[in-house]
Amino acid sequence: MTTNTAKTAATSKHPATPKDAIALLKADHEAVSHLFGEYEKTRSVANKKALVKEICVALTAHAQIEEEIFYPAVKAALKDRLLVPEATVEHAGVKSLIAQLEGKEPDGEMYDAKVKVLAEYVKHHVKEEQTEMFPKAKASSVDMVGLGEEMSARKAELLGQL
Repeated sequence: MTTNTAKTAATSKHPATPKDAIALLKADHEAVSHLFGEYEKTRSVANKKALVKEICVALTAHAQIEEEIFYPAVKAALKDRLLVPEATVEHAGVKSLIAQLEGKEPDGEMYDAKVKVLAEYVKHHVKEEQTEMFPKAKASSVDMVGLGEEMSARKAELLGQL
């Protein structure tokens, strides 16, 4: 998959078809993981900057649809008092690193270190969501297709703004 393909998957303004909420989130996870892999391979400052911009936009939209739509639905359905709050705290760490990277030039080891830590945070967060939260959410009474449609529409709106 090329960076352009990853960009389409991560930041497409017009999703091909509505997916269930979990499929949508997993597709985002895969696209961002690919972008981090591309970042690790490149030495070009211009490519690093472009990839970080894509990563930041994708993660910002993803976190927002989770916080606005997915997490409240899951929290209510599961009567959750741990998974969603923990995920929200993890988002705060990701958002902090995004803020430190946005608009900055890839100026060496500190920039690369922030991208690496961001990738590690995201990898940890994804693993917890996919092994703990998603199976419980899927087994709940939440309409995942309806939720996915709502999330797709909101994501398209956000990407238009970002």
